Amino acid sequence: MSLRGFATINYWADDVEAAAAWYADLLGVEPYFSRPGPDGRPAYVEFRIGDHEAELGLVSRAFAPPGQPERPGGAVMYWHVDDLEGTFARLLEMGATEYQPVTPRGEGFVTGAVVDPFGNVLGVMTNAHYVRMLE
Repeated sequence: MSLRGFATINYWADDVEAAAAWYADLLGVEPYFSRPGPDGRPAYVEFRIGDHEAELGLVSRAFAPPGQPERPGGAVMYWHVDDLEGTFARLLEMGATEYQPVTPRGEGFVTGAVVDPFGNVLGVMTNAHYVRMLE
């Protein structure tokens, strides 16, 4: 068994339509896929973003696994960004709250994380290894 790479990350939202609009504004693209729930409203939307078209899914909290925490926490998945300070500031301007301040982690590695308006931890970072892989 080998973990071959990030495929999809799902974030939960009580209002998938509002979350999709927020992320579309942040990302500058609309979701490419949407699946309605029993009420006809979107229950799942998905964006393909970044250099490898990673999938960001927004899922109705009604479909969260049993025991899903109500508060943000646990693992943080970081998205590489070219302008960490600018991205972090924009996230805060859009209504996200600081979860982890911008923090240098070593030569070429700086992280920060916010909680989006829907209760999900969104990590961003500059990552020298990621940039080298693209070269």
